[in-house]
Amino acid sequence: MTSPTLTAKAPDNEGFTHRQILMVMSGLMLGLFLAALDQTIVSTALPTIVGDFHRSNLLSWVITAYLLASTASTPLWGKTGDLYGRKRVFQLAIVVFLVASALCGASQNMFELIAFRGLQGIGGGGLLSLAFAIIGDVIPPRERGRYQGYFGAVFGIASVVGPLAGGFAVDSLSWRYIFYVNLPLGIAALAVTNRVLRLPVRKREVKIDWQGALLLVAGVSCILLATQLGGENYPWGSWQIIGLFALGAVIVVGFALREAKAPEPILPLDLFRIQIFTVANIIAFVSGIAMFGALAFLPQYLQLVHGVSATESGLLLLPLLVGLLAMSIGSGLYISRTGRYRWFPLAGTIGVTIGLVLLTRLGAHTSLLVVSLDILVFGLGLGLFMQVLTLVVQNAVPMRQMGVATSSVTFFRSMGGAIGASALGAVLTAGIAAEFPRFLPRAALTGGGNSASKVSQLVQSPAVLDALKRTDPALHEGIIQAYSHAIDRLFIAAVPVSVLSVIAALFIRQVKLRTSNTQPGSAGAGLPAAAAAANGSSAAAGSATSVTSAAPAGETGAAPPVPGGMH
Repeated sequence: MTSPTLTAKAPDNEGFTHRQILMVMSGLMLGLFLAALDQTIVSTALPTIVGDFHRSNLLSWVITAYLLASTASTPLWGKTGDLYGRKRVFQLAIVVFLVASALCGASQNMFELIAFRGLQGIGGGGLLSLAFAIIGDVIPPRERGRYQGYFGAVFGIASVVGPLAGGFAVDSLSWRYIFYVNLPLGIAALAVTNRVLRLPVRKREVKIDWQGALLLVAGVSCILLATQLGGENYPWGSWQIIGLFALGAVIVVGFALREAKAPEPILPLDLFRIQIFTVANIIAFVSGIAMFGALAFLPQYLQLVHGVSATESGLLLLPLLVGLLAMSIGSGLYISRTGRYRWFPLAGTIGVTIGLVLLTRLGAHTSLLVVSLDILVFGLGLGLFMQVLTLVVQNAVPMRQMGVATSSVTFFRSMGGAIGASALGAVLTAGIAAEFPRFLPRAALTGGGNSASKVSQLVQSPAVLDALKRTDPALHEGIIQAYSHAIDRLFIAAVPVSVLSVIAALFIRQVKLRTSNTQPGSAGAGLPAAAAAANGSSAAAGSATSVTSAAPAGETGAAPPVPGGMH
């Protein structure tokens, strides 16, 4: 039996032609777009959702539930894909995401919506981690750079389309359509992946470390809950927040002890003996704090201070997409041509840091052109290193651990983003409370209540501020002045954190990129001897337990894999 070919062109690496790779990527990018879009589209609809259900005290949990589930489940999806095969597990993640999206759209109260958002987060965690791992299966590291720009485009487009689509749904349809829009996209992703995704079969004895998975979910949940509740529901120094952090730390230590002896660990600790793996995850975590924490507040600044609509704020983020696309595609092509990547994480983290420094100058009347240029610099920095971190990690680890290694980068970046959004949000809240007495008329701060309650009353939504601009211009001016100074504090706090990612990037080593996915190859080059040995032993174990190989046809003399040997 022979496999029907999609093109007469000679196959590229691993038996896939360029056209076949693009078809595979189309399915993966649809899945990625689902998860990335859902991180941005919900924010613009939250005020309307809260108004329908009359539960403003639960607003943050609509976001927190998704964040907790997505972050905590990411390593588990990666490991499951390693054990059972990534195509079917990726399709399972799509199904979970679609079912949860339909349930979210049909929710009748906030508690149902929060629960279904958690389920949606579980599916989203699988989409994010497995898509990058599948690309690692299909394309060798040396060729992977030329395709990484497509994935950067997905995140960039989602960051712009999300607020636009959310604003349109709320204004013209119903907030429920922000979830229903996922259904046709997800069905298309299922159809495409089922048709074009052909991966090597993995057949070996498997055992999921459920005890480790439970410890990981519990530990991460405690830490993320502490960051979400701290400064909002409870003071940072309260026993509730300190207790959550302490409990999370104890559980994480228990998770590490469990992973050291588990036969099939969720996150193999020996991977951290590989220097590049460790450094890349440190960069992902630290940069996630500064990047995603800061990016979360730019649309809010544009809407509250400049009075633009949700749709307009999305359009004003287009420079981010332009910068990210240009550098992501450019760096990918350069890496594929030369095989050298070492300086991209350093240049990218420096670019992000410069962008944050520029954003510390935002004022109440800063020109939107200046704001767009600052965002462009930020996007250029992001494009230089976001996808490169995944590439260098995939190149450094044994093929049988590709999924768990890839998901680790997503996991640490998500953890950093969650902590950053919460911590920088607390900085913003404290900054507003500190700046209000400086800029608001004394009469606005007297007459009962404290500054914190005044903040919640006055800074509610763009619509409230827009009305206030007409009825009380002096008060409106004071509010936007106070807010712009407070958000400057936020970006100032993010700068030293971003500098830490620059320092970590100095320790990225140049390792020869593999030209085949059959073995780690020279990934151990330039690593400590122990790490290189670990790579070699892992590769041997992987080959001993695998029935079929992903060897390129050109290296073995065999024909390209046929559908009967794929799934």
